Amino acid sequence: MPLYESVVIARQDISSAQVDTLADDLTKILEDNGGKVAKRENWGLRSLAFRIKKNRKGHYVMFNVDAPAEAVAEYERRMRINEDVLRYMTVRVEEHEEGESAILSNKGRGGREGGRDGGRRDGGRDGGRFESGRRGPRDDNSNSGDNGSSNDEGDN
Repeated sequence: MPLYESVVIARQDISSAQVDTLADDLTKILEDNGGKVAKRENWGLRSLAFRIKKNRKGHYVMFNVDAPAEAVAEYERRMRINEDVLRYMTVRVEEHEEGESAILSNKGRGGREGGRDGGRRDGGRDGGRFESGRRGPRDDNSNSGDNGSSNDEGDN
């Protein structure tokens, strides 16, 4: 049978127990249609990159699925109907990864590795002088105008 990885994002206002119940229901749908779930990981409540249906956060659950295409089609159909599911993505893979996923292995490290500030403790506030090649703000005496005036609007 084909192998799939599926990630489901549930609404932020449901409890962890309801997320587990939702995951159990989705597992049952796959098993009733001749498939099986090889692994299930609950990634917890995480921030979304952008709002989805007025939610800023969502409960993430990842499934490693071994099921026929018809079972996955029914699984996705049921997720489209369920109002607790914000988004889902199912991808066919050649083989499932062994061990825990990258999300769970990075969860225990702490800090903000891979965040917007690139894991820096100062929030990336060095003025961008060294990493991007830009310089800080110009001195007041370094205007490039040929008449020496400090008019910022330019000639019209």
